[in-house]
Amino acid sequence: MTEPFVTTARDGVVYSIQLARPRKRNAVSDRLLMALEAALLDTPEDTRVIILSGQGEHFCAGLDLSEHQRREPFDVMQHSQTWHRIFHRVQHGGIPVIAVLHGAVIGGGLELAAAAHIRVAEPSTIYQLPEGRHGIFVGGGASVRVARTIGAGRMCEMMLTGRILEAEEGQRLGLSHYLVGTGEAMDKARLLATRVAENAPMANWAMASAIARIDNMSSDDGLFVESLTAALTQTSPEVTERIGDFLQRKGQGPRA
Repeated sequence: MTEPFVTTARDGVVYSIQLARPRKRNAVSDRLLMALEAALLDTPEDTRVIILSGQGEHFCAGLDLSEHQRREPFDVMQHSQTWHRIFHRVQHGGIPVIAVLHGAVIGGGLELAAAAHIRVAEPSTIYQLPEGRHGIFVGGGASVRVARTIGAGRMCEMMLTGRILEAEEGQRLGLSHYLVGTGEAMDKARLLATRVAENAPMANWAMASAIARIDNMSSDDGLFVESLTAALTQTSPEVTERIGDFLQRKGQGPRA
C-alpha cells in the first residue's frame, strides 16, 4: 500500500491538511501537488478554518528538482500555472488558512506558505529562495505574494544571493505573523483556528477573499469593492443578532 502524499483530518469545523513526504522534506512533487488540490477540493462544507502543515522536521523544502531536470518551455509554463491554480485556491477559497511553519520553508514551500492567511512559525524555521542558484525562476506565485510581503527589492536580493533568513528575521519582515517556541506552533494554530471559527462565516469569507484582491486594485476600484463587501456582510441576519447582543451587553454596563 502506497503512502499518501497528503493527509487530512477533521476536528469539528477545523479541517487539517498535512504534507506527507517527510523523508523528502515535503518537497513538492507533481503527485503531492495533485494530492493537495484534491484535499482542498474535498474540504467539508461546514469547515470554518483550515490548518496547513508538514510532517516531520520541515514544512516544505520546495520544488522536487528530481522531476524537473528537463522540460520543454510550454510544459514549464503549464506546470507553473498549475501551481498558481492550486495556491490561488488556498488564498481565495473563502476559508481562512493557517500555516504551521518549522524547518525548511524554501522556494515553493515559501510560495505555499505565502498563500496562507495566517502563518505561525517556530524558531527552527528558515526561509530561502534558492532558484537563482539552480538557474531557474520562481513559478508558484512568489513574484506576487512574497514580493508584496517583503518588497520586490528584498525578494530579488534573496533570489540573487540564495541567502537564508532565520525565523526572527522572517517574523520582522512579515513572513510569519506569530513566532512561538519550539513545538508550540500547532497548539498556537489550533488556538487561533478556534478564535477565527467564532467569527461570522460570511465575515471570514470576505476577509479571506476580498482583502488580497482589493490590494491588487486601484484605490478607486478597491474602495468600491470594499463598499460592496461591507454591504454583503453587514446585512446578514447573523450580523444583526451579533451586533444586537453586543449592544445589549454594553448597555448593561460593568457588573458589581
